[in-house]
Amino acid sequence: MLTVAQAADRVGRNPETIRRWIRSGRLPARRVGQHHAIEDRDLRMIEDALFPMADLPEEWQVGDDGSPAPNWVAALHRSRSGH
Repeated sequence: MLTVAQAADRVGRNPETIRRWIRSGRLPARRVGQHHAIEDRDLRMIEDALFPMADLPEEWQVGDDGSPAPNWVAALHRSRSGH
């Protein structure tokens, strides 16, 4: 679970933007007391929209095990921002 500040830091946005996304329903979050708690997987979905991947050749769109290829653009952004 992430706080609003942690989520904002991870996607490079202002905490108020994260709160706005929560209020609008774009980003699911739970209330914990007076604060919001954001699931990592929900924030990753937002990251995929913010940092879309370029079209990949068909053979690169799935891993060796048949699972979908991860969003390497978002992963690179996370690694460069220290997350």
